Amino acid sequence: MRVENVLGTKEGRLISIAPEASVKEALALFVEHNIGSLPVVDASGKLVGIFTERDVLHGDHRDSEQFHRQLIKEVMTPNPFTCSSHDAVHEVMGKMSRNRVGQLPVVDDGKLVGLVSVGDLIKSLYNHAEAANQQLTAFLYGPG
Repeated sequence: MRVENVLGTKEGRLISIAPEASVKEALALFVEHNIGSLPVVDASGKLVGIFTERDVLHGDHRDSEQFHRQLIKEVMTPNPFTCSSHDAVHEVMGKMSRNRVGQLPVVDDGKLVGLVSVGDLIKSLYNHAEAANQQLTAFLYGPG
């Protein structure tokens, strides 16, 4: 199973933010779309960072008075780990585990094409295993 299979099951569109946006704007997007991270994309469409709930915790802890007024480019995680839509899901899960990240931007040919979370990968693997289990049961015992 590949990342492209996972992206194909996700609902909604990819939501990103510009480096010049404020933390307050990013938090509004988190709440509005029920998400926990935003790829940061410059005017040319290039991925330059990621802004996550972890960045919020660190920023608020450092300076809770000014944090919400800061620009994303000042508080984001620059040059994030990424994956390709052609990568195997188990390899991407290993990369996330090794680097202790919960989301990876998906980049193909230098272009951001999606974002996958640990939850997305687990759900996809579970659904794949469940479908295989049903097929095997039908083969062994006949249609239900």
